Amino acid sequence: MDATLQDPMIGQVLDGRYRVEARIAAGGMATVYRAVDTRLERVLALKVMHPSLVHDGSFVERFIREAKAVARLDHPNVVNVFDQGMDGSYVYLAMEYVAGCTLRDVLVRRGALQPRAALDILEPILAALGAAHRAGLVHRDMKPENVLIGDDGRVKVADFGLVRAVDAQTSLSTTSVMGTVSYLAPEHIEHGLADPGADVYACGVMLYEMLTGAKPHTGDTPAQVLYLHLRQDVPPPSAAVPGLAGALDELVARGTARDRAARPADAAAMLAELRAVTARLGDAELDLLPPAARTFGAEPGEDSATTVLPRVGRADAAPEHTSVLPPVPLLPRLEEPEPAEPTPGHGTPRRRSPFLLAALVLLLIAGVGAGVWYVNSGQFTQTPSVLRMPSAEAKRTLTDAGLRVRVEEVHSASVDRGLVVGSDPAPGTRIRDDGTVTISVSLGPEVVAVPELRDVRLAEARQALKDAGLEPTTTTREFSTSVERGAVIRTKPPAGTERRPGTAIELVVSKGEQIPVPDVTGADRGDARDALEKAGFKVTFAQDQVHSGHDAGSVAAQSPEAGAVGAHGDTVTLTISKGPEMVTVPDVTGRSEGDAVAALEAAGFEVTVRKIFFTGEVFSQSVDGGDKAPKGSTITLWVR
Repeated sequence: MDATLQDPMIGQVLDGRYRVEARIAAGGMATVYRAVDTRLERVLALKVMHPSLVHDGSFVERFIREAKAVARLDHPNVVNVFDQGMDGSYVYLAMEYVAGCTLRDVLVRRGALQPRAALDILEPILAALGAAHRAGLVHRDMKPENVLIGDDGRVKVADFGLVRAVDAQTSLSTTSVMGTVSYLAPEHIEHGLADPGADVYACGVMLYEMLTGAKPHTGDTPAQVLYLHLRQDVPPPSAAVPGLAGALDELVARGTARDRAARPADAAAMLAELRAVTARLGDAELDLLPPAARTFGAEPGEDSATTVLPRVGRADAAPEHTSVLPPVPLLPRLEEPEPAEPTPGHGTPRRRSPFLLAALVLLLIAGVGAGVWYVNSGQFTQTPSVLRMPSAEAKRTLTDAGLRVRVEEVHSASVDRGLVVGSDPAPGTRIRDDGTVTISVSLGPEVVAVPELRDVRLAEARQALKDAGLEPTTTTREFSTSVERGAVIRTKPPAGTERRPGTAIELVVSKGEQIPVPDVTGADRGDARDALEKAGFKVTFAQDQVHSGHDAGSVAAQSPEAGAVGAHGDTVTLTISKGPEMVTVPDVTGRSEGDAVAALEAAGFEVTVRKIFFTGEVFSQSVDGGDKAPKGSTITLWVR
């Protein structure tokens, strides 16, 4: 069974505001949910601390303090913190919801990335960390799991500052920390020191992993990995990916230097070095295919498949392309000539001239050279890069290269309308001189119109939104004189509004026409039911009856009360009377007026005093002492 279905948080509303809809992920200190802020009508991520940690007051205090610090960190590449609160045993953070995947997801799915893609991802990470370092915050848990890549291509860093609160709860001996120890700086491991340099070290390790598809240090246990961080330098990525530019090796070496003083001072300094390296590299170095995407050992005539990785955050993935190379021409075999029969009148048979043999050898060499030229260059060219070019410019570039062009249009959330999203074959792929390149041109983000749902029943309206690619969320109800109960009055945003697929749409549903609730207290049970049902209400009776001033079997109370406003089909609950409660009347004759009144009121009666004389002594009472009277009824005293 889906663990989400068993999660008790699903469906809860924290602080009367945040409605939990689905679980996104669970970690060592908290679980992250997709939720809806019902007040501002927006989707967000809700990070809820595990209840077992809530009892640690110092932990909660650090959690809140760091959350407040991060909330002040305003940067486009940092996941925003909107709110922090506590509802009963739940301590939570309300954060920006980023629809997409993590860098870990990309590395698992793609393996090594092209240098351009790796640098494009690392640049906004360093920008976010640089802003944090200037604000006095150290992340201390940088790893691909904490890097979010949105569907729109934006890169954002999550969990800023919160790891400081986690340290007291995290043990490096657990296997769950294996992913984290791969990015710990030596000084953090050996001395527990974590300053901006520790974040820089983690970024250097992530750059190595993006370039090679593997972590630099691995082991069977966390302890082995920690030992390697302390005793061995991170190897140059070009050792795993031949052909990588030396400048990339230098950048990784600078970021992962075991000596803290040899690293850039902080993320801003490393960002400056990254940009300098990017500016020095050419397109061929930036677009170098990682090993998994290259083709080795293909024989002429065999299929040679080249898979090109997408530029994450820049352009949509180019599809896989397969090209078939022509076979090497077959060349004539050189055979030793058969001995000639002696001819009458001649001696030894004539032998071929050595000049003829030399000519044949030269012809063979020339033929082989022509075959190699035919395969490797004569009829082939490399596909030019046209990514993010305007459509007309891209077509002109490909036509000038002697290639034919086919255009298809696709939606893209990260590439502006009219620009090239990708090409097939991908840039750098060998293709015949007169081959066809298909370019995908962006139509901009995909949008759908909110359908018209007025007068549609709620269940059908929800399905219509899902069919349109939208997400039905909050349902509110209000009275309507024109839309029948249970049908949709309107949507928020209104029908016809264009939104991206997956956008949350609120439905406003009719409660029907307003009906005043009639007063049926004191009425007979059956009469009361008839009156309410005639008015359009449903009737239910409370399980327990109560004593009241009304006769037994009549209505003692109703909910809602008389005069309230309801809707057709609403339920009114009636409480039936058991009649008045009978109480024994105290005998107060001969007692002073004050004592007599106090005794009767304590027994639950109202008291009226009639004075004949002014001595203040009770000489008679309306109900004799020892008799029973309804509780709350009035007893009259005569005083003389």
